[in-house]
Amino acid sequence: MIAAARRRIGAVLSSAAKATRRADGAVARRIEKLRSLAIRQLRRLRTAAVRVAQALGKRLRPATVFVLRLFSRGERALRRAGAALTAAATRASAVLTPRRAIAAVALASAALLIVAQFITYRSVEIGQPGYAGLAAATPPDVAERTAGEAHAYLLVPIALLAAAIAAMTMRSGRRGLGRVIVALGLLSFATIGLVDLPAGLDAGSQPSRFSGATAVLEDGFYAEVAAAAGLVLAGLLYYARPCRIRINLSGRAASARRRRRRRPDSSRGRDARRPSPRRSGEASAPASQP
Repeated sequence: MIAAARRRIGAVLSSAAKATRRADGAVARRIEKLRSLAIRQLRRLRTAAVRVAQALGKRLRPATVFVLRLFSRGERALRRAGAALTAAATRASAVLTPRRAIAAVALASAALLIVAQFITYRSVEIGQPGYAGLAAATPPDVAERTAGEAHAYLLVPIALLAAAIAAMTMRSGRRGLGRVIVALGLLSFATIGLVDLPAGLDAGSQPSRFSGATAVLEDGFYAEVAAAAGLVLAGLLYYARPCRIRINLSGRAASARRRRRRRPDSSRGRDARRPSPRRSGEASAPASQP
């Protein structure tokens, strides 16, 4: 009985091993088929991608060449423009020196100060509170006055004097001229602050005649303020000389050493450095006694 049971168990185990081997073989064959199919599909996809890339390359090559040539021409154009701008800046720097630039600022400020005297610098707006919420409408103006009327055109001769001194600074290197320009600018500021500002904000008798009359400052006032500030700035720049290069003591000493001429050597020094002539053996040997 025990032997029969062992034979049955062995038969079951043998049949189970065979079934397992058959299942493993089937799985392995399935996996191999799937791997082969995947490899074939990948090869097809690669072939199709290569063909599409070749076709697109042939069609896109002219456009790519055109874009690259366009970039090349643009680069050459930018280089030429940079070289032209560099040459123009070099020529302009030789003509427009710092002294001339500062003088040009002073001249422009003096000219603006003269023009500002004939521009309306104050007015009286009527009914200004009623126009507060309206963007398209503005209140009417009355009692307009120019800047020169407030101080009897005093700033006109001041501006002419500043322009004359600014013209002198183009040829002269005296720093005192910068002080004069600064003084004229400060005098202009004083006139604007002490005369124009109070007179510009004074509505006079207009509030008794019109409702909501308010004095306001116009463009002429701010123009003369900007002109006076330009005069002060130009005078300070000319007096400070920001473009003057200062050399320290060590730099001056090195420059002096480079410019110093070499002293001529004395005859003794030349003889000491001069190579001695070679003498032959017969000349160097002592004479034999007869």
